[in-house]
Amino acid sequence: MQWRERIDHARTELQVAVRRVARTPAFSIAAILIIALGVGLATAVFTVADAILIRRLPVVDQDRIVVLQGETLDHQTDNVPLDAEHARDYVRSTATLGRAALFLYNGAVPVAIRDGERISRLQEALVSGDYFDVLGARPLIGRALREEDDRFGAPRVAVISHRAWQERYGGSPGVIGHRIQIVEYGATYSIVGVMPAGLDFPRGTDAWLAVHAAIPDNAMKFLDFDIIGRLAARATPEAARQEMTAYFSRHYHATWMQHVQGNVHVLPTLVIGDTRPAVLAFAAAATLLLLITCINVANLLLVRGLGRVREVAVRTALGASRGRIVRQLVAEHGMLAVAGGALGVLLAIGAVRLFVAVAPPALPRLDEIHIAPSTLGAACGITALATILFALAPALLTSRVDALVALRSGARHSAAGSSRSLGDALVTGQVALAVVVLAAAGLIGRSLVKLQTVDLAFHPSRLTVTELVNRPGAGELSSVQATALLQRLATAIEAIPGVEAASSVVSVPYATMRSWEGRPSIEGQSEAEAARNPMVDIEVVSPSFFTTLGLPITRGRAFTDADREGTTPVTIVSESIARRFWPGVDPIGKHVIGGAKAPLTVVGVVPDTRYRDLRTARPTIYYPLRQSEFPFPPTTLLIRAHRSPADLVAELRRTVDDAAPEIALSSVTPFDQLLATPLAQPRMNALLLGVFAGAALFLAAVGLFSVLATRVRQRRHELSIRMALGATSTDVARIVVRRGALLATIGAAAGLAVALVVNRFIQALLFEVSPTDVATLGGACAVLVAVALAAAYVPARRASQLDPMTALRAD
Repeated sequence: MQWRERIDHARTELQVAVRRVARTPAFSIAAILIIALGVGLATAVFTVADAILIRRLPVVDQDRIVVLQGETLDHQTDNVPLDAEHARDYVRSTATLGRAALFLYNGAVPVAIRDGERISRLQEALVSGDYFDVLGARPLIGRALREEDDRFGAPRVAVISHRAWQERYGGSPGVIGHRIQIVEYGATYSIVGVMPAGLDFPRGTDAWLAVHAAIPDNAMKFLDFDIIGRLAARATPEAARQEMTAYFSRHYHATWMQHVQGNVHVLPTLVIGDTRPAVLAFAAAATLLLLITCINVANLLLVRGLGRVREVAVRTALGASRGRIVRQLVAEHGMLAVAGGALGVLLAIGAVRLFVAVAPPALPRLDEIHIAPSTLGAACGITALATILFALAPALLTSRVDALVALRSGARHSAAGSSRSLGDALVTGQVALAVVVLAAAGLIGRSLVKLQTVDLAFHPSRLTVTELVNRPGAGELSSVQATALLQRLATAIEAIPGVEAASSVVSVPYATMRSWEGRPSIEGQSEAEAARNPMVDIEVVSPSFFTTLGLPITRGRAFTDADREGTTPVTIVSESIARRFWPGVDPIGKHVIGGAKAPLTVVGVVPDTRYRDLRTARPTIYYPLRQSEFPFPPTTLLIRAHRSPADLVAELRRTVDDAAPEIALSSVTPFDQLLATPLAQPRMNALLLGVFAGAALFLAAVGLFSVLATRVRQRRHELSIRMALGATSTDVARIVVRRGALLATIGAAAGLAVALVVNRFIQALLFEVSPTDVATLGGACAVLVAVALAAAYVPARRASQLDPMTALRAD
């Protein structure tokens, strides 16, 4: 019987709560939307953080898997690989690794493939046959690579990533046995397995191939490897690093290699990469936003509760217990929290889809970001927390009213004093937290602007990047043959109307792979001195490269057709190299030692460019293509034209077919699209933090508005007396605005102090902007104060329009 009565009481209280919520639709809708905003964005960020940072990789004991390579003592180069012979020897002799495998040190490399009649590109990673055994990774369907696959002459097989399976083959189980042709090898591979989602190492891999099956033994000496292994029992990453350092010291005798030490990374850190700071920043912003939401809704409910003090007093006088009053208020406020949580889940789904749409393709584990049951559980937990914070505290405060005092003095005197200081504190806290989020968003936004407008040292407008592949059956071209063919093709392309210049290059702009570095020296340097020279970028280019790129020659000359095999070896260096090697001296005619040929004569100087790294102008040494010892033929053309790439495609294909039938056009990409790759992460950072900042700004304004509006109602008697005694409408409005400005200023000052500390944690995301940038921090505070004054305008206007006689008569 007692349970039935309790159920009836609960049903009655819920019915009353529904009627009370429906009776104030404006307030209820505002509270639900505010809750949804905070809960939805927090849930969305948790979804992203869970996929990228929290969810474990589909391998066995991920924290025991390490990747080993070398690193220079000056930390300028952090991936010094081992050649094939030494890599195999290290795997056999290591004591700190229980098992180890090899992978090509430059990671996932784009290659052209023919799939049916379609030519496209995928990212291949060459690994040893025991690679997946070392990881302890099981395929989703099919099988993984085996050691018997890893020998020259074995059937050529490929294992593809979950992302490639979904995007290229629609997730069809029939992909097993499907055959693709890798154009560069002229070999056909059978797909034998699909790895699970989240196995993204080397980063961006679409397909894993057995290295010995793809590369003959006599060519292995040209390849370099990193090592991936599972730590032996009781071995530590530091012990593995020391072992690698000792191996470099014992087996590599070149002087500069004596400045190389072991470098060890635990696998999860390489998979996550440099996205950790951004995700942590988003998580912190979401936490602050959720906290602002809690404060805001608690403030709204407190204001509403104070307006119901007289009602509560009447119910108390009629015999209602405090417990029943609290339950009733919690039921009302809890309904708002639950409704806001449900709407927040829908908002989270939309926010996650937006995040996936705007996220850079290179973001790790992007295909795993989706609303999962664990995320819905987190949303329910956040909603439960919101229910407690939003409903219980205001209900308890409202119920603590002295019925006799409330009935005698009226609602305006009941609990006003205690609520005033609490409301002020809540608003000040909101403003402070909003300043922190707004300042971080401002710094990220300024960084993006600086990155988008940074001086590249060349002119990217009207540039197009065209990639080429050998046609099946055309046979392998030697480097000399390929160079001559590309020169002929570039000349034919320059004859297309609207094309200004064309140049063959080895490195695609902003490509993380297929780029080379070296450590040049100059005449007169000892081996020890040369070993301390910095690593610089190496570019192998045709004579028209500098004209095509729009890179000025600041001293000397560009390469010419006369700079070919059999003539004096020449080079062009960038300005930072000239300053380092020949400070205060004209570098033209000086000699650089690099490679096995005779010293290179410097014939020109160009600015340091951001051709490879948008964030850093890098020192570069340029070799003429026809004099280069570069072992692989270039497969890329840079084209400068007045016409758009879309307009050029048809004529480019026709010109390639006529001038160079041995090769085919693989892709035509506007330079702006390549530039979008290094800008993608900063743009996403700015967009998401901007959304958080806008939401925080809105919530802070709502909080301030509600407090000031309540303050006007509470002080209506006092303000009426002031106006009756001669105060003008402007005087009364000034009182309200002054209060709002004071609360905003105090909150902004507190937020500024916190921002000065917190912003140091996002320094890795900034570009040419200090975490303590005065203009940005000052701007954030100014925006908050301006928004606060705007929020104070409506209550101030309402106060200025009070009719003293009407207000006094009503009281």
